[in-house]
Amino acid sequence: MLFSSLPTRWLLLASLPALLGSCVTSKRYNELQAHAQTEVQAREAAEKQVRLGRADLQKANAALAELRLDQQRLAADTTQQGQSLRRSAGRNAQLQESYDRLLKNSDRALADRNADNGKLTKDLATREAELGALDVNLRKSKADNDRLAADLSTREAKLAELTQALADKDKAVTDLKARVTQALLAFNGNDLQVKLKDGKVYVSLSEQLLFKSGSTQVDPKGQEALKKLAAVLNEQPDVNVLVEGHTDNVPIRGVVNGARDNWDLSALRATEIARLLATGGVEPGRITAAGRSQFVPVAANDSPQNKALNRRTEIILTPKLDQLFQLLGTNGSSPAEPEK
Repeated sequence: MLFSSLPTRWLLLASLPALLGSCVTSKRYNELQAHAQTEVQAREAAEKQVRLGRADLQKANAALAELRLDQQRLAADTTQQGQSLRRSAGRNAQLQESYDRLLKNSDRALADRNADNGKLTKDLATREAELGALDVNLRKSKADNDRLAADLSTREAKLAELTQALADKDKAVTDLKARVTQALLAFNGNDLQVKLKDGKVYVSLSEQLLFKSGSTQVDPKGQEALKKLAAVLNEQPDVNVLVEGHTDNVPIRGVVNGARDNWDLSALRATEIARLLATGGVEPGRITAAGRSQFVPVAANDSPQNKALNRRTEIILTPKLDQLFQLLGTNGSSPAEPEK
């Protein structure tokens, strides 16, 4: 699978045991063991990237939810401050009316009852102190309300910008699906499907389109489909590409084309397809290859038809989310691994 000359090399390796005996068999075993270690490391790296991608997406969702919650709290605070302001204004008007009434009656009260002069003076001072305190509270409430209104306006602007960025991302994903679908119209719908899921474009290719049973070499028809897909991706530089190999639950007997088990087979097939996309011009740094073995089926492995559905390769196209992360104030990178 890893090189175009692999069939010739297998014929040569098949003839060497007869010529050289057990020494060559031991050497080949060591090579396979080293290759398996490399595949394990690649799998661990892919799983790490999965975890990072999921963590970044969760951070983005949590930050957006927090922004919306802040907007609701600010709206509630603004309403409460407005109600407090109106209550303060009403109390101020009542106190002012009382103050005016006391002033009008003070001369008559002083003339009629000089004995009450001290009491009225004290009452007037108390009222004036209350008015002064209310005025201070009113000014503070107005300043707080102005500050909250400015903060709400800033948050609303940021939310609007984030909403637009999300809309732009959704449109880009929809346009990408349309371009990929158009490019692959010539292929049988049972062998190749394009769909949207969780803001990503999934291109699912059956084993029948890509590989012969147990093989890791892509058939000519499958190569044609991958070339057309690579041509679309070359025009979409802001899209990350994840290639996932999947198998059914039937175990491999012995070593088949370098694969000892379904993990090996799915990883080797994903790597081969990633290599063909890179050969088609897709920048290799955008491509991630992952073997998922039999553990992410789309149907129960209880019939030949369902097992055929599970033997597939999924190419998952994810727009980079750098702009969204900048708006959210994070330093994360856009995840290539989808959330299952």
